[in-house]
Amino acid sequence: MKPTDIKDPEYFHKVVDCQYACPAHTPVPEYIRLIGEEKYTEAYMINWDSNVFPGVLGRTCDRPCEPACRRGRIEKEPVAICRLKRVAADNKGDVKKLMPKGPFKTNGKKIALLGAGPASLTVAKDLATLGYEIHLYDELQKGGGFMRSQIPSFRLPETVLDEEVNYILDLGIHTHFNHYVSSMKEMLDKDYDAIFVGTGAPKGRDLPDLKGRKEGAANIHIGINWLASVAFEHTSKIGKNVIVLGGGNTAMDCCRTSRRLGGDNVKVIVRSPFAEMKASPWEKEDAQHEDIPIIDNHVPKSFVVENGKLVGMTFEIVKAVYENGKRKLVPVGGEDVFFPADDVLCAIGQENSYPWIERNIGIEFDKWEMPVVDEKTFCSTNKKVFFGGDAAWGPKNVITAVAHGHQAAISIHLQCEKLDMANDRPSPFVNLVSQKMGIHEWMYESEVVNDERYVVPQADKKLTLTNRKKEVELGFDKGAGYKEAARCLNCDVQTVFTTAKCIECDACVDICPTACISFTENGDETDLRARLKVPATNLTQDLYVSDVLPTKRVMVKDENVCLHCGLCAERCPTSAWDMDKFFYNVTKAEKACQH
Repeated sequence: MKPTDIKDPEYFHKVVDCQYACPAHTPVPEYIRLIGEEKYTEAYMINWDSNVFPGVLGRTCDRPCEPACRRGRIEKEPVAICRLKRVAADNKGDVKKLMPKGPFKTNGKKIALLGAGPASLTVAKDLATLGYEIHLYDELQKGGGFMRSQIPSFRLPETVLDEEVNYILDLGIHTHFNHYVSSMKEMLDKDYDAIFVGTGAPKGRDLPDLKGRKEGAANIHIGINWLASVAFEHTSKIGKNVIVLGGGNTAMDCCRTSRRLGGDNVKVIVRSPFAEMKASPWEKEDAQHEDIPIIDNHVPKSFVVENGKLVGMTFEIVKAVYENGKRKLVPVGGEDVFFPADDVLCAIGQENSYPWIERNIGIEFDKWEMPVVDEKTFCSTNKKVFFGGDAAWGPKNVITAVAHGHQAAISIHLQCEKLDMANDRPSPFVNLVSQKMGIHEWMYESEVVNDERYVVPQADKKLTLTNRKKEVELGFDKGAGYKEAARCLNCDVQTVFTTAKCIECDACVDICPTACISFTENGDETDLRARLKVPATNLTQDLYVSDVLPTKRVMVKDENVCLHCGLCAERCPTSAWDMDKFFYNVTKAEKACQH
């Protein structure tokens, strides 16, 4: 193998697994260290720069960072990265004084943002400070989009959402709330230099062909519409017997909200096996904690209506059979099963709907009636129209929408500056600084110990199930937050090897707690992975390979199992190993024209 090019910023970025897995690439270990130092305001601002909504995401994020966490490779549970974000948000000081303050010098350009969800708000944040006149349109009366209409208050208090939405609106955004945009052509005819579409995936899937659907319509509800009706207090009660169809996070929100609105007997019924439900594991746990059974492997057959009123549903029992990696749901035989229901909530998926975009204005749509959008620039086939968040490629999550917003803002800025959106994109900000000062003076904890994840306390179920606005999770207090932060292995403090200083004493090999370092003859990657002290079987993470040493061997380190403990650097007699702090920050629109 060729020597590893550690000057490539993406090499060490990939090694910081949590940050790499985050769609917005938030510098996770950096802000966790600051929490450990009780620098909550600084930790909040590092988050705000990347993910824009630390308080919201500290409660509701889908946590793609946590399955990637290195702590999870030596113990069952990763670091509670998401909940630590909330620690920073809950304990921050005055962050307004650290944020950009308008009015900003105008650049003469006007941008329209359609939909006031996380993607559009991120674009607004990034472009407002550059002097763009931002006009934000939404049919709701307040900003936040589906963060407001679909995430229940017992998970996300309105005060938290209002605070973080207002940080952006206070940058001088022109808001057009209670305004439904009914024609893209009309928007294009206005004097906007660019239009960003961040309208989400507003259409909930239905079961229109199921027997009894039309007759029982009064008590059969589309999940996302029903959640919005509850959020805006148009709906305040539901029947005692409730069936929620679907296995995603929306279904979990529907069933838990139903419990708070009078549903004494609420059950979730899903087609797939329990383990294959799309809902996050913690969402399923929270529903079960509130005494909501989840019944899997049941396919809806009919709505049962008697005397013009819904009385329940019938289901066919199936089992999952796998052929060539594909799942089939096969009936097990026997009679259909009946469950009584006063109300049914359909939470079986969401899809996009663009009846308001004319098909003769240069925006192409694919066979699924989705706009054709460039994955790098977020630009449609009409060079003035950009898409992001769920509106671009279908339902994802808040942090993905934020990541889209940052990149779309760069494209809009480049477009307005008449630069190449694809080829003039700025590089990330990267830094690599030595930290080696002796093991007792290092700025981070380097213990390699078993340390189980701390449990986030919850409010009493008797209180939360009687008040839909009572937040269930209480968050870590400062003490528990410190202890959880200490579980972080500081994967951004990298082990850096200097070939010329190595005397091949193998002391680093002897002291390494995970046996991730080997000195051996070079070979191709497959051969080399098999010949290491411990074979490197995870092909998704790289090998760190040195130049050829005097004995004609090379140093090979398996990045997958390295714990960044620093023992190799402390033990090395010649400082061939060093611990270098790596900082990676995705560049925002403000740097897009600074070459």
